[in-house]
Amino acid sequence: MKKVRKAVIPVAGMGTRFLPVTKAVAKEMLPIIDKPTLHYIIEEAVQSGIEEILLITNSYKKVIEDYFDQSYELEHRLSEKGKTKEVELVQSISKLARIYTIRQGEPLGSGHAILLAKNFVGDEPFAVMYGDDLMMYEKPVLRQLIDIYEKYDASVIGAKKVTEDVVERYGIIDLEDSKTGKIKTIVEKPKREEAPSLYAGLGRYIVKPEIFSILEQLKTGAGGEYQFTDAMKEMMTKEPFYMCEMDGTYYDIGNQFGYLKATIDYALKRDDLKEQISEYIHEIAKEK
Repeated sequence: MKKVRKAVIPVAGMGTRFLPVTKAVAKEMLPIIDKPTLHYIIEEAVQSGIEEILLITNSYKKVIEDYFDQSYELEHRLSEKGKTKEVELVQSISKLARIYTIRQGEPLGSGHAILLAKNFVGDEPFAVMYGDDLMMYEKPVLRQLIDIYEKYDASVIGAKKVTEDVVERYGIIDLEDSKTGKIKTIVEKPKREEAPSLYAGLGRYIVKPEIFSILEQLKTGAGGEYQFTDAMKEMMTKEPFYMCEMDGTYYDIGNQFGYLKATIDYALKRDDLKEQISEYIHEIAKEK
């Protein structure tokens, strides 16, 4: 069994729900307090044992490449002012992992984006993490998926249980075996009464490299784009997939409310902010 040591993170989306700010700032770079969302996701990958990361970007997101690269001029200016801690902080970003980028020339969907990683991945299993999906955890969530992969030597989909009223928003997992978590298929955005379960696939995957031969032959799906979920569904007819019920708090950073929830929760976990934030929340609650 080959080790999972590479991750692919598609970050080429337009971020239209956050306009007008995303006209100038990549949505993945919107800060949760003082670190971009993408920084947290890459930290999770590294804490899970990932050694190399490929970011699928576009021509409007050079800021992502700059952020994870070295910044000699900034480091030099901080050093001249004796700001040693700040220099170490800036330097630590480029040392997180071996991070590479490739641009998705046309917005043709998640399946097309991940196909661009074929040469990077080679013949190894790899992780896929979406830049919109942030997790707060005790044990790194991607590591939880890797543990399932190592147990069954099979591809894995990370999932969380959702309420009936929101199943129409997600790809819902149809389980073949609820004890082992073996998956039969995925039902995209089913009606409430037609949902095969309440488990929604949410932004974390471990996939074997055989997915690329499927992606190369994939036809367009929803929205006229090449969907990664469609490729996984086809792959499920040929080899097993398992579900990992993720232990952690999930935030959909792709919408404003999810982003605000994450910002508040992360602030409440910080020793330098939690007291002030708690007091402020109580003040607002009293006024309301």
